[in-house]
Amino acid sequence: MDRRSNRFHPHFSNLNMRFMELKDINTFLHYYAKIKHRTSKLFAYIPEDKMEWTYQPGKFTFGDIIRHLANIERMMYAENVQQKTSLYDGCGTNYADGYEAVIEFYQEQHAASMAIFSKLTNEDLLKKCKTPAGFEITIWKWMRAMVEHEIHHRGQLYIYLGMLNITTPPLYGLTSEEVIEQVGK
Repeated sequence: MDRRSNRFHPHFSNLNMRFMELKDINTFLHYYAKIKHRTSKLFAYIPEDKMEWTYQPGKFTFGDIIRHLANIERMMYAENVQQKTSLYDGCGTNYADGYEAVIEFYQEQHAASMAIFSKLTNEDLLKKCKTPAGFEITIWKWMRAMVEHEIHHRGQLYIYLGMLNITTPPLYGLTSEEVIEQVGK
């Protein structure tokens, strides 16, 4: 059985995948703000002298990940939902160098993106846009992909911090160990 197909997950094979459809832009923007907050709160845990640290040459640094999230949101997703071509061209230190500059760049790009997203109407969510690969996709699906992309890179930040033996905050209040401890009480 192909593990990459829904056949591997029988629960999902017959499921109507419209349960995560975005129909209201204001509801989405409120949700997305929380997603971004959970990512940005990790920045305070990155030691200032480790902003350009990576576990292996040629792989993203902390700074690359943060600049990538900033640029991909603004220069790809925000452009595409306006029916424009992606302007994303990387995430190097030429965009922001140094701890404070990287964080500020992330915040500025996010504010610019939110200004664009907030102009979308509920009807706009049903329109199509083109991805950088040239595929047409419904805008609400493209915005959902943006959330998944953010969460993917937030996971990288958690892993990088763990590799440096830096204790990170639990995502929703308790760590896995603390949840297990609560069950034992």
